[in-house]
Amino acid sequence: MKKINRKKLWLYGGLGLLALALIIFAIVKGKGSSKGIPVQMEEVKTRTIYETISGSGKIYPETEVKISSDVSGEIIELFVQEGDSVKIGQILATINPDTYVSYVERAEASLNNAKAQESTIKAQIESSKAQKEQIIAQIANSKKMHERNLVLHQKGVISDAELDQSESNLKSLQANLKAAEANIRSSEQNAKAAAYTVKSFEASLKESKTNLGKTTIKAPMTGIVSSLSVEAGERVVGTMQMSGTELMRIANLQSMEVRVDISENDVLKISVGDSTEIEVDAYLDTKFAGVVTEIANSASNTKGLTSTVTTDQVTNFIVKVRIDPHSYSELIQTGKGFPFRPGMSANVDIFTEVEENAISIPIQAVTTRPKDDAQKKEKLDPSDLKEVVFVVKKDTVDMVDVTTGIQDDEFIHIKSGLKGNEKVVNGPYAAVSKELKRGSQIREKLNKPDKAEKEKD
Repeated sequence: MKKINRKKLWLYGGLGLLALALIIFAIVKGKGSSKGIPVQMEEVKTRTIYETISGSGKIYPETEVKISSDVSGEIIELFVQEGDSVKIGQILATINPDTYVSYVERAEASLNNAKAQESTIKAQIESSKAQKEQIIAQIANSKKMHERNLVLHQKGVISDAELDQSESNLKSLQANLKAAEANIRSSEQNAKAAAYTVKSFEASLKESKTNLGKTTIKAPMTGIVSSLSVEAGERVVGTMQMSGTELMRIANLQSMEVRVDISENDVLKISVGDSTEIEVDAYLDTKFAGVVTEIANSASNTKGLTSTVTTDQVTNFIVKVRIDPHSYSELIQTGKGFPFRPGMSANVDIFTEVEENAISIPIQAVTTRPKDDAQKKEKLDPSDLKEVVFVVKKDTVDMVDVTTGIQDDEFIHIKSGLKGNEKVVNGPYAAVSKELKRGSQIREKLNKPDKAEKEKD
């Protein structure tokens, strides 16, 4: 047998004892660390909290005009294309005017005929008046002759027959005077009717000229042709007969808005003038500023319905949010012109309330517990619960009643109950919501990096 080296024995023995000591230390530490509920902790801090309401919608121009033809006919000229810039009063298209030209000519002929008839009746009135003056003169002469005949008859110079003849002539002339006056009155009434006829044909002529003018379609505003629905050669129906054919739309793309659907539970929290943050799907990682300009008074899914809406149907209200041009001025400078197109998708966060320097903690740190007088109830109502947080006291926790305020996606404002220099338990959920009680023993649980973080490292 070989002689054993004492130095090696001492070395191996020392290493064994060291390994045994490390094992014993690990076991003791593991037993000690297993005491208490493992929890995650967060310090109470002051933050600025924005209460937000989120919604999705589409981008539209604030001002967009649908253009339809007032008259029916064939489009013989189309001067614009989709995307063209137009100015107010610019000619956009022309409807075939031939039919309406003939209407104008017919109306002019009818008007001239009516005016001629009116002139004839006026001439008849003047003739009747002259005839009346003539009869008046004849009556005056006949009266004198009759008066002389009365004197001669009394002297026996003329017979009774001659006196009767003289009286008959006078009465005949007086009857002719009455007839002439009646003719004048009748002619004057005919003249009034002729004047009304002239006015009627003047109105018809004006209408025909107006319709002729409507064959030339002009831009009612300055903007961009955002949509073009027709081509040259197509026939369109005028709005005078029915709803009419939509030719195109002109929009002011310099002023855009997002129309967002907001649920009935949140719409009452929103006010006109609330600031917003807008994310457009076409511009990733870019946020735009906006402001609420209009809130619908009626739900979007009940407009035009005559039947009662079912109770299980979601009720939304449209909220209009104007996009601040200053927030996308860089996009205009880079040559994009009009960066937003009608129909683009967008998500909007509406800031309904702001609390600056607010004592706040993570939302998950707040939970509920039964009130003292509701402990023995079998079934608890929401009014029987109170909001609490668990404040760290070395290796235990104290349950503190709190009053909460507004909240954002991560943090909630604590109005009362905390001073701002504490540390609270904010996880795990099971511990906060059920396990922890006043005086519960705890130990801090370190957050382990997830798989994505490990791969990143």
